[in-house]
Amino acid sequence: MTQHLKRGPVSRWDLFWSFTKLALQGFGGVLTIVQRELVEKKQWLTNEEFVEDWSIAQVLPGPNVINLGLMIGQRHFGFSGAMTAAAGLMLIPSLVVLSLALMYGSISDNPITQNALMGMNAVVAGLIIATGLKLLPALKKNPLGYSLCIFVVALTVVLLNVFKLPTVWILLVMGGGCTYWANQQLKKAKQSELIE
Repeated sequence: MTQHLKRGPVSRWDLFWSFTKLALQGFGGVLTIVQRELVEKKQWLTNEEFVEDWSIAQVLPGPNVINLGLMIGQRHFGFSGAMTAAAGLMLIPSLVVLSLALMYGSISDNPITQNALMGMNAVVAGLIIATGLKLLPALKKNPLGYSLCIFVVALTVVLLNVFKLPTVWILLVMGGGCTYWANQQLKKAKQSELIE
């Protein structure tokens, strides 16, 4: 497991407002925004730490970004930090979403609205692919090795999109296998260090 940066939110208010701003920017997919804000702008995490934490957040039940917020909040301020991050992600954004839902209900049948939403699909797909490409270099430091990581990424895409396997089975089998293999590699590396 990587060592986390010492840098982080300076206070619970900083944590709350940072996650509130992050959530309010999350239109069309939050992964891109989360990575840019937490890694590139705030530098609370390195790319490697982000990949590691996001992986854990994805495996846990519930929304990924909430899980990530809980982990970051807990890491810096304990239980109260976890609750503060969750409140930042949900309080004000929930009010905005409820307002938008009420407004959308009155214009949802409008052809312009429907076309605008369909046009955004390509943009959202592009944002997700761009973020995935930005995160690929972080796999170079993975204990599985870069080549095996790329193979696992490709195999996951094929299993999901071609064979239409349920995500839970892919996570259990591939995630479990990769976790076991990474653990074995880390044990070997640690034993090598002890011998030297």
